[in-house]
Amino acid sequence: MGIPEKIKAIQDEMGRTQLNKATEHHIGLLKAKIAKLKREQEAVQIKKSSKKSDGFDVKRSGDATVVIIGLPSVGKSTLLNALTGSKSSVGAFQFTTVTVVPGILDYRGAKIQMLDLPGIIKGASSGKGLGKRILSVARSADIVLL
Repeated sequence: MGIPEKIKAIQDEMGRTQLNKATEHHIGLLKAKIAKLKREQEAVQIKKSSKKSDGFDVKRSGDATVVIIGLPSVGKSTLLNALTGSKSSVGAFQFTTVTVVPGILDYRGAKIQMLDLPGIIKGASSGKGLGKRILSVARSADIVLL
């Protein structure tokens, strides 16, 4: 019996159980079991969907790597374009940038690789949106610019 079947069986039992003062504790336990099974189901789905190379493939170049990270539509791509002369797409809507866009800043003879990342949203660290992939790129950078 898989997780969805277990959840269905518990929900059926909850439907058959008459709600009164004597059964409140039992129904509370059933709800807790359902919550636990749903967490397990999410963990299995995350494990299936995540691969070994969960980050964007970015070849490091230059003397240092700087990532520009922040919320969607706050000017990360505009900043990258202004500093490096790159052609990162800029739009008046969220999630214009959906992949890592690299640029090279030449500062006093030092070649600094700047990476424009897609916007991060609440829950990024738990995999919401492209959160895990974005954060894996940020972890490998020398400097993180918020």
